[in-house]
Amino acid sequence: MGQEGTRRVRYAGRGRPIAVCAVLTAVLLAFPRVVPNSLVRAGSLLESFLPWLGPALVVLLVLALVRRSPVALVALLLPVAAWTDRFGGLLLPASGERDLLVVQHNVGDTNADPVGTARVLVGAGPDLVALQELVPRALPAYRRTLGPALPHHAVRGTVGLWSRYPLSDVRVLDIRPRGITGPWSRGLRAVAHTPHGDVAVHVAHLPSVRLRASGFASALRDESAAALGRAVEAEEQETVLLLGDLNGTVDDRGLDPLTSRLKEAERGFAPSFPAALPLVRIDQVMARSATVGHIATLPATGSDHLPVVARITLG
Repeated sequence: MGQEGTRRVRYAGRGRPIAVCAVLTAVLLAFPRVVPNSLVRAGSLLESFLPWLGPALVVLLVLALVRRSPVALVALLLPVAAWTDRFGGLLLPASGERDLLVVQHNVGDTNADPVGTARVLVGAGPDLVALQELVPRALPAYRRTLGPALPHHAVRGTVGLWSRYPLSDVRVLDIRPRGITGPWSRGLRAVAHTPHGDVAVHVAHLPSVRLRASGFASALRDESAAALGRAVEAEEQETVLLLGDLNGTVDDRGLDPLTSRLKEAERGFAPSFPAALPLVRIDQVMARSATVGHIATLPATGSDHLPVVARITLG
């Protein structure tokens, strides 16, 4: 092989590691469930941060350009297409249509400013507000501040719902995992009588997950999600809204027993946690027989979560 041929081989080979990384990223984006969820629950961990493979593609692109590798640049088309197919629609602008505006917020049990938090929420002009981590000392402040705009409310345990429209048939949703003992009430169900029809509203706060040396600990959350999924399936009202801190993203397979029964937001990323540097949206608004047209975050409050606001079209 002459010098020219040798140069061509070296030139072609310079970007092969980048190309391999690009192909592997495309596989993870298109088929994340190739990563098993046994033992350390690596699959759920990957799915929780799946959108962040997008910025990783920018790094690969810069490396490919620095290396001047056509092979790597062509290979990068695969993950770009996979990311766009999975998440690109979330970037499209939202329409102005909506029947209901709803807010979901884990207010934080150590929140030192419940009045300021409630003002942020009511400032969005919502029809429904769902709260988690309500503690007795803060409850009067939320009632007093949210009440004028949202006069109907229900609280069960540490979750609550405030509504512009009358509520009825309020009851506790039993989503407590078997491994949790003692007082624990994190779910409620109510029917909101809106001008557009009756809507069953489920408010929930699933158990937290932990990232430990042994892996991604989500067994309690997954068990609670399965119980909530059964409640949604058994719901007699045709239209259902779920507003909650699910401690997981809609891509996380651990939430499949719940999320497979509902539709997620069509537009918007709205990472809500942690509030100081939002990386994932674990605060969700989902629906059955309705459309969640767009979801976004509201300004930070005294909580470690950001509030999310969503536009709902019924029917």
